[in-house]
Amino acid sequence: MIICGIEIKAKQAILVVLKDKDFCEIKVKKIDLENDEEQLSIREFCNDFLVFLKENQIEKIFIKKRAKKGTFSGGAVTFKIEALIQLNPQTSVELVSSQKINSFEKKNEILFPKELKKYQEQAYLTALCSDI
Repeated sequence: MIICGIEIKAKQAILVVLKDKDFCEIKVKKIDLENDEEQLSIREFCNDFLVFLKENQIEKIFIKKRAKKGTFSGGAVTFKIEALIQLNPQTSVELVSSQKINSFEKKNEILFPKELKKYQEQAYLTALCSDI
């Protein structure tokens, strides 16, 4: 199964693709939402994301959950990006908690692929700890 792990930070979705739990090198590693108040920019983000899903034949998406309140809460734009991803008509989306990711990381010896960029590590762990 081909899955996509996503970490949403600020105005971007950071992407990692795994095929049967193996890392896949991809051209598009992140998709930015340039201006969250402009309809054209939002449509561009959606279109870019749908093209990404189709090109990489993604069967399921896993997004790292962000806190809704408190010190480490996600910004409003991150939740807007999450909603746009969840509305995609091509594949299902599941949210993965930070606690689940941390627990998985403690129980398993994680070897990050050398092709993986440092900023993609959380997206990689999100996909890796999925129940697929």
